[in-house]
Amino acid sequence: MSVSEPAGPTTPTVLVVDPDRAVLEAMRRSLADRGYRTLSARSSGEALELLRAEPVALVLAEAAGDGCDGLALLDHVRAHCPETVVVLTADYGSVEAAMQAVRQGAFDYLPKPVVDDELCMVVARALDHQRVLAENRRLRSAAMPMAFEGIVGGDWRMVRVFELIEAVADSRATVLITGESGTGKSLVARAIHRRSRRREGPFVEVSCGALPEMLLETELFGHVRGAFTDAVGDRQGKFAAADGGTIFLDEISAASAALQVKLLRVLQERTFEPVGSNRTVSVDVRVIVASNRDLWGEVEAGRFRRDLYYRVNVVNIALPPLRERMGDIMLLAEHFLRRFARENGKAVVGFTDRAARALEAYHWPGNVRELENCIERAVVLSRTGRIDLEDLPEELSSLALAGSAWPTSSGGSTSSGRSPTLAEALAGPEKQIIRAALRAHGGSRTATARALGINRTTLYKKMKKYGLLGKGRAD
Repeated sequence: MSVSEPAGPTTPTVLVVDPDRAVLEAMRRSLADRGYRTLSARSSGEALELLRAEPVALVLAEAAGDGCDGLALLDHVRAHCPETVVVLTADYGSVEAAMQAVRQGAFDYLPKPVVDDELCMVVARALDHQRVLAENRRLRSAAMPMAFEGIVGGDWRMVRVFELIEAVADSRATVLITGESGTGKSLVARAIHRRSRRREGPFVEVSCGALPEMLLETELFGHVRGAFTDAVGDRQGKFAAADGGTIFLDEISAASAALQVKLLRVLQERTFEPVGSNRTVSVDVRVIVASNRDLWGEVEAGRFRRDLYYRVNVVNIALPPLRERMGDIMLLAEHFLRRFARENGKAVVGFTDRAARALEAYHWPGNVRELENCIERAVVLSRTGRIDLEDLPEELSSLALAGSAWPTSSGGSTSSGRSPTLAEALAGPEKQIIRAALRAHGGSRTATARALGINRTTLYKKMKKYGLLGKGRAD
């Protein structure tokens, strides 16, 4: 093992590993002449000792040789040194191993004999790549103050949501939170409560869509003994339990016509009668409601009372779907990564470049909740220091690996050896996005087209183009 003296305090350190002393010294000298600080080792064992002793920016190792196993070094780096980039060298007989290593996360490989200019060019490119990733991580970390009461987001639409929460928190106004399932409506309701003067009072959450009509009425207003067959005693309802605090009614559109009448009275007068009782109960409660349906559309369809709509829609906070705030995907992913790594005692500190691209390319029909579940699964399954494609669900990994979804480190090519056209490069991901959306919406073309932001005719043409007509249903 040997080391060259650094050219300065911020000079990148490159660890060169090769069993051939002459080749090792030639590569080490070439890099040292370009200003890099170098370490050298002639075996994987020596290289591991150096990696454990000090931080290394780049490992340059032979893919397979006498006493040198580049794939094993790559596994160690991914598990224990996620900030380090790996470049492999390969003679004719080990090119396949080097290509496999690139697929597993190595930055690139160089065929032997290594040309000095090509060596220095690839090393410079790899280190530039690492600097860009480090800067991205730094910027995302700097953006973390945009976590507002547990809600993470830097997108301007989320900043507007934070401003609305702050503005309405201390008022008595009823707030309507709208957005697709999984966008975080419950988090927004809790944030409003925590920012209000009622923060010391109870916060009571009720999912109106989870209970049948009779049980929901009892759940909200309580009942007295004998009100119905199983009412063996008095029971306090959620409105009474929330007295002095906040009640959050999720999926308000699921309330029956009869229940909507009672809700309207509570919102207007803050009074109600428990089921089976003539006694009027008064409560001091802040009401927040939420819906994943278009409530005005429900009004026009005759399923939701117009007067109740106007009563609940005093202040509307609309949450954007995750696919419309693409810049927040990695911000959220890293937030969930830190949380689940801590909860599971896993030393997982980041994402590989291709895993990050897969997360950002997916359309997230389940929104933030789906992303949260995805990252929890990835952390539990990960065997290295960074989340990679194989740790992600199939719909994401297949999207990333489909056709020419993204160019390789060598630039990418078609089977004929030429660079793919833009249409060819986009075809694979588009097919996988449509396939995943169809699966997420049970094959419904109407729901799929709506989720993808296209009309049904366009969806039909694309399904026909990609041979997916058997995957959906005409509805």
